[in-house]
Amino acid sequence: MELTIFSPAKINLYLAVTGRRADGFHDLLSVVGQLGLGDVLTVESGPPRTFTLTCDDPQVPVDGSNLVLQAARAFVAATGWEGGAAFRLIKHIPVGAGLGGGSSNAVAALRALNRLASEELDAPSLAVLAAQLGSDCTLFLHDGPVVMQGRGERVEPLGPAAARLAGRKVLVFKPGFGINTGSAYRRMAAEAPRWYLPPPAARAQLAAWLDSPTAPAEQLLFNSMEGPAFVKFCALPALLDRLVERFGLVPRMSGSGSACFALLADSAPVADITACIHDAWGPAAWVVETRLRG
Repeated sequence: MELTIFSPAKINLYLAVTGRRADGFHDLLSVVGQLGLGDVLTVESGPPRTFTLTCDDPQVPVDGSNLVLQAARAFVAATGWEGGAAFRLIKHIPVGAGLGGGSSNAVAALRALNRLASEELDAPSLAVLAAQLGSDCTLFLHDGPVVMQGRGERVEPLGPAAARLAGRKVLVFKPGFGINTGSAYRRMAAEAPRWYLPPPAARAQLAAWLDSPTAPAEQLLFNSMEGPAFVKFCALPALLDRLVERFGLVPRMSGSGSACFALLADSAPVADITACIHDAWGPAAWVVETRLRG
């Protein structure tokens, strides 16, 4: 039996990091949208209790450090399933981008294994397992925009406001370097509370957009992780400022970076914007036009 699972990228449209927890994780409030851009994970039944992974991107490790194989081990531990699987991963989401590629791949693996195992786990059990694999894994069990809270494991659909996001054109772009998520959060914590947004302020900011039915998606955009990232990686704000000045965009960084994005009107001059990005970041810059999933 062989299954092919789409593994979408995500962007943080709104991300307020509100403080550090006693367990070392950070609390956050975030609105996350999934993209039409994504990886493809193919899963084929294999020998019992044997899991292998191949990938077309040489930067991606295919040993036990990969979240796909960690998801397989967690699934077996939770269910006692005796099967095995061979995973083949085709990458379109760059590494170190803040686009959730690894977490999305892990959830794609869980979904595939659950189907191979004849739906051993119900939706709540899958959510518990996903949360154990990574803070932002649970969001990929949902198909539309979501609100994340806690360290990312508390996820609920955005609700009616999702209509303001669904189908919006998005340009996603990344410089030739990535940003390690753990290092980004450690840098933020080292300068606390400079970059944290207090929980009441974060909730009020999000509520103001949710309670304004005519407010466009651009008014939602915010990322408190930009502060520490922009201090260290000045190429990011330099380009984003140029996109504001030349095209009137509202560009933001996604998650801990280094990928950034801008919501576009359908009539936006994509070729000119792309040329501006390459002029600033060079030919190594990665640029993709996609849309928010509904």
